[in-house]
Amino acid sequence: MSLPELPPEEIRRIVEETVRAIQQHHNPGLAALVKFMGFEAVEWSGEGCTITDLAGNEYLDCLGGFGAYALGHRPHKVVAAVREQLDRLPMSSKILFNKPLADLCALLAKITPGDLQYSFICNSGAEAVEGALKLARLHTCRPGVVAALNGFHGKTLGALSASGRDIYRQPCEPLLPGFTHVPFGDADALRKAVNAGTGAVILEPIQGEAGVIIPPQGYLPAAREICDRHGALLILDEVQTGLGRTGTMFACEHSGVVPDIMCLAKALGGGVMPIGAFISTAKIWKVFEANPLLHSSTFGGNPLACAAAIAAIKAIQEHDLPARAAAMGEYALRRLEAVVMAHPKAISEVRGRGLMIGVEFAHEDIAGLVIAGLAQRRVIAAYTLNNPKVIRLEPPLIIDQGELDTAIDALDQATGYAMSLLEG
Repeated sequence: MSLPELPPEEIRRIVEETVRAIQQHHNPGLAALVKFMGFEAVEWSGEGCTITDLAGNEYLDCLGGFGAYALGHRPHKVVAAVREQLDRLPMSSKILFNKPLADLCALLAKITPGDLQYSFICNSGAEAVEGALKLARLHTCRPGVVAALNGFHGKTLGALSASGRDIYRQPCEPLLPGFTHVPFGDADALRKAVNAGTGAVILEPIQGEAGVIIPPQGYLPAAREICDRHGALLILDEVQTGLGRTGTMFACEHSGVVPDIMCLAKALGGGVMPIGAFISTAKIWKVFEANPLLHSSTFGGNPLACAAAIAAIKAIQEHDLPARAAAMGEYALRRLEAVVMAHPKAISEVRGRGLMIGVEFAHEDIAGLVIAGLAQRRVIAAYTLNNPKVIRLEPPLIIDQGELDTAIDALDQATGYAMSLLEG
């Protein structure tokens, strides 16, 4: 969509009105944070890896909606599928059979590992986690859940109970009872925590908001074995890691582990529609047979979102985006290692898998200055919610080498400038 032809003073007025409305009627703290990061602009359009603001400035998006824009902004095939469905039937009657819902569930059964077969389609990652926790309790009749410190599963009450950072948990306490948190990647700690009262273990295959933390080799297989021994279910939250992000279709495939329940969202909507899902086996799904309305959602599984998800999955497969993510991720990590060597006092480590990359700085103040420096260079990035020392790079999986070079050059320059400010 072309930019409106507005004089500069009119653009400034619209930006000021938008910021003021956010401050007065939505979230004043968020408005202050976005302004501090240097992104005081109103977004207008998006295409591929680029976002354009109202004034015509273009930004290279290396945040990718926290992993939602695997196909970039406004992917044409997904937009076309949604438009076609919109012209026919955007929402479901909830009584007659819903073909897009049926087709999506069948497609998810085909692409997910092992014997995962049945899906419930919802509207977000947090909803998917809520449903997964509920399903685990219904199946096992056990209230205990073991999760990981610094894990992130969403901010609804049940998902927040599973998440592992006090800054988000404490203001809402008391949370749901029965949740125990252990260090991520520590199989011995997990082994000690799981017992006969444990209904589920919920983990991210790679912790995203903790700072892109990859567990040691053998950790997920150990979690699988521990759950099997005690009759607990293994829930893997692939909301951020799923659908090609880490170089395989699902991050659990790096470890050869199949969960009992998998959670998906973010990239599932193709960057066009909000949608989530939790997926499980026929044996576990039997708890819904006696009462099929035991878990339901008015908008979950709507035809519009399902059409987007089907088109998104097909596009990811058609363009082999998991393989592309693996190749581009290896290239990015090689280049970032050189940036670390150039700024050893500023950057502690770079790590990642595929195009899920974390750059850890020596102090969160440096990370904040670098984010602002990236904004000045028209590159969008953000820190991870549970570790503000880590800037995440989660660009669309369609990003090319030249765009990666632009982003990494900007990171290099912004880091150098940040250190010059801090060192006087």
